[in-house]
Amino acid sequence: MAVELVRSRRNRMIAGVCGGIAERVGRKPSTIRWLFVLSCILPGPQFLIYIVLWVVLPEG
Repeated sequence: MAVELVRSRRNRMIAGVCGGIAERVGRKPSTIRWLFVLSCILPGPQFLIYIVLWVVLPEG
């Protein structure tokens, strides 16, 4: 019984990526969005990963 990761249609601000991740892990979408924003303070490819997920994840 696999649960797949999809972009959210309900909890959507920009592309639904954070909303989809929130639905998958059972958290509030606002929590995942804040974690993403806070992670952008650290060096790394956060925006690139977000864009890739936006393109790769199917609409849920």
